[in-house]
Amino acid sequence: MEVVTPDDPALSFGAAADTYDRARPPYPDEVVDWLLDGVAGPVVDVGAGTGKLTAALAARRDGIVAVEPDAGMRSLLARIPGIDARAGSAEEVPVSDGATSLVTMAQAWHWVDVPRASAELARVLDRPGRLGLVWNYRSAADEWVVRLSAALGGADSAGLMDEIRTQGPSVESPFGAHERLVVAWDHVIDVDTLVALAASRSYVIVRPPSERDRVLSAVRELGEERAGADGSVRLPYETYAFRFDLT
Repeated sequence: MEVVTPDDPALSFGAAADTYDRARPPYPDEVVDWLLDGVAGPVVDVGAGTGKLTAALAARRDGIVAVEPDAGMRSLLARIPGIDARAGSAEEVPVSDGATSLVTMAQAWHWVDVPRASAELARVLDRPGRLGLVWNYRSAADEWVVRLSAALGGADSAGLMDEIRTQGPSVESPFGAHERLVVAWDHVIDVDTLVALAASRSYVIVRPPSERDRVLSAVRELGEERAGADGSVRLPYETYAFRFDLT
């Protein structure tokens, strides 16, 4: 198994696993159904985190294998009934050749070594095999969301957001051209959950405590401005999903 150093941003989430699980948005049913459409065999969810996508897959299919490199995240992932949670990564998936019909990754492909991951995921897929990649993005069409992003002061998806949205993620042979689905929806939360969402961002987690406190204070102020009479905050998202088939 590849050893990843503790200061790797991809492994920063474990320190805030409970916060991540509480605050991060789920994935729309339409997206999950689209990823599974036409797939009859086993499913492996890689970079599964605390199981936001894994749980939705498990609600539709039995025997989901979830692969996650971070032990803190994996401890929460293992709580999902019927899940086989394993240590691993997109570059080293702990399943045999041709063991699955679908590999999914949510909020994770931008962390991988693309040539190695492409080859490794092709190895574990049985033909015809599918790779499904998903990202939730806050909708920049909303001026308040633009202000929220400025307060956070980081770049979603390791700065690849615009490229992924317009061109699709970079995936190498033996995968072919992708299909794309975009779903707009609202995540309704409260102010405390909005602050927790900010605290779960990798570029907030790794900041010095004083800077992190400043960011979270600004986010709370924005949340209180946005909150309705019932205390709820409407956070608009666009979910981008991509399907790649083996050539």
